[in-house]
Amino acid sequence: MKNLSLSEGLFSEGVKFMFLSTLSFSLANVFVKQVSHIPAMETVFFRCFFGIIFCLYGLKREGLIGQFGNNYTLLLLRGIFGTAALYFFFVTVQNIPLASAMTIQYLSPIFTSVIAIFLLKESLKAIQWLFYLIAFSGVLLIQQFDFRVSPFFLAIGIFSAFCSGVAYNLVRRLRQTEHPLIVVLHFQMVGAIIGLVFTFFNWKTPSILDLAYLFLIGIFSQLGQIFLTNALQKEKAASVAIVNYTGLIYGLFFGWLIFGESQNLISLAGMLLVVVGVAASVFYDKKKREIEKLEASLA
Repeated sequence: MKNLSLSEGLFSEGVKFMFLSTLSFSLANVFVKQVSHIPAMETVFFRCFFGIIFCLYGLKREGLIGQFGNNYTLLLLRGIFGTAALYFFFVTVQNIPLASAMTIQYLSPIFTSVIAIFLLKESLKAIQWLFYLIAFSGVLLIQQFDFRVSPFFLAIGIFSAFCSGVAYNLVRRLRQTEHPLIVVLHFQMVGAIIGLVFTFFNWKTPSILDLAYLFLIGIFSQLGQIFLTNALQKEKAASVAIVNYTGLIYGLFFGWLIFGESQNLISLAGMLLVVVGVAASVFYDKKKREIEKLEASLA
């Protein structure tokens, strides 16, 4: 009976949705790499164009068609930083091994926490800085021992994670006044507009197969978002957050199976350090918030 209950707890509905979310996003990244010959900003345009269609459908189901939000300044900034994060992440995916690009993107929760010091007036403990140091040492280890990861693309990947951190903090500011679909719609609209402008100067006509890949990027990105939302609705965020790091396993597997990308032991050790450092930071932050809420309730 104990084994049965353990199995049920391990594979709860929320955890299953998180696995599906991580798999969907990983498949979207695979198709991004499949269109590496297409400019990254053009890929952003198609990704956001299809995203707008899905968002409008969702808004119609929620009865929110015609509503465009309240804080346009923050919505615009969220769209700009989200688009920048997406673009630079696509650049890294197209130019370095898939697993390495995904590992660098895992730094975004660190930037989210650090930026929250300035935007949301939050504080960090000394042990959290230690966790961040562990994660960044893992990234440096990857770069030093994998000749395919140049300092330039490492910097691009880190900047993408930074932009994600800014975007996440803006989302946290907006959640008090805006419906999640409205926030996502503005991100998709800004991404599509910026992408369209850039493609005027650097357009490459996609083939039929390319269009299929670009469509699948939109499909799997949207599925990943839907599964992620369901997972967070079914479970506490801390309970399913660790599942997100299975994306690295998908990245390693798909990178090896589809693109013939292998990793040496030192690079794998670097990836492990990143996951350990970021995961430890995330769980420490969740625990700290729970303690603060408990103390507030007892005061």
